[in-house]
Amino acid sequence: MEKITPTEYTLECVATGREFKDEGWMLDDPECATPSLIRARYAKKQIEVKSDEYGLYRFADWMPVHRMLEGSHAPVTYKSKGLGKALGLENLWITFNGYYPAIGAQMTTCSFKETEAYSVCGRAADDEERVLVVASAGNTARAFAKVCSDNNIKLLLSVPADNIDVLWFEKPLNPCVKLIACERGGDYFDAIHLSNLALKSRKFYAEGGAKNIARRDGMATTTLSAATTIGRIPDYYFQAVGSGTGAIAAWEANQRLIEDGRFGSHLMKLMVAQNAPFVPMFDAWRADSRQMLPYDDDKARRDAEIINAKVLSNRRPPFSLAGGLYDALKATDGEMFAITNAQARKACKLFEETEGVDIYSASGVATAALMKAVADGKVEKDACVMLNITGGGEHHFQEGKDLWYLKPSHVFSLTPDENEVISTVEALFE
Repeated sequence: MEKITPTEYTLECVATGREFKDEGWMLDDPECATPSLIRARYAKKQIEVKSDEYGLYRFADWMPVHRMLEGSHAPVTYKSKGLGKALGLENLWITFNGYYPAIGAQMTTCSFKETEAYSVCGRAADDEERVLVVASAGNTARAFAKVCSDNNIKLLLSVPADNIDVLWFEKPLNPCVKLIACERGGDYFDAIHLSNLALKSRKFYAEGGAKNIARRDGMATTTLSAATTIGRIPDYYFQAVGSGTGAIAAWEANQRLIEDGRFGSHLMKLMVAQNAPFVPMFDAWRADSRQMLPYDDDKARRDAEIINAKVLSNRRPPFSLAGGLYDALKATDGEMFAITNAQARKACKLFEETEGVDIYSASGVATAALMKAVADGKVEKDACVMLNITGGGEHHFQEGKDLWYLKPSHVFSLTPDENEVISTVEALFE
């Protein structure tokens, strides 16, 4: 297996269309006055998919990476028999991100957040001395921790204390990975606030979330997996959303596939779902409002506590800005669903019964949205449907293993002192 050569690309501001060079770790266009995502414009217009041994980097033509890291695996797309039959769908394709060796799925963190982590860290310079900072509600932290530990990349994670039980690993991590947490009762937004305080130190740099082209184009490999396996762009795309970044990535990949010319010329309809009662994007979309509606912080925290899919509890998602989820849904004539815990549990059970593997609650939310759409007659029986299972196979992976858990080096209050945060996190990496 040859090493990958750095991918050629320029950056484009969605709001203005201005193209410019990536000067390193650019997260936005410095000349743009309005909130906007930037996109990578790849020199290679027709993707050449590499062999399986390249892992996630088999899609490197459309990933902004300089190097290939060890241990990656690509999403696996297969035609459903069990679930498709149960729902009466003739052409249901499942893109599975997780651990299910029976179909060749080998993501050991059991989450599609691995697609982000291998892409983001592959974009970083080899000689980067600063510490990467990632805020997460759980699965993203586990993925970045594994990738950075295996590849000796310095990482500071910020996770709510209520969520750190998801930071399980097969073996102890490299000490280059450190965890801080906001105290119990806090949520993902509190973890983001804590990470932002740490970033006031010049020893650290932000991963960037949805603004990082590498995060989105890593997630976009789910759509590339589906289209290159099926041989065409799907008609419908189902996924659960917390930030909506994965759905934005799917829309962007769709546009590149149209430009490629071999997979069709249509936009797949984005069918995305939130876990009720935490549904701020659903509420804004239902009101046809580009701007998010007011959402009391205390109520948001309570709602986040109620939902099973904690990873979907983002209070400040990239919904309104140019190129964000609002634009993606408008462009694709998409729909949003609000799915209860009970509906998601029922969907998880049906998926395991029909497909033979456990899935995470967020994937249950996506599956429940598909079930609802079919029941409501919103999906034709012969339509080409992609169901993005963003996490699963944890029971398969953990069976018979003694797990190791990452513990926080420091737990901060929900109103942390800036100087205390900076001095504490700097000391962790001395």
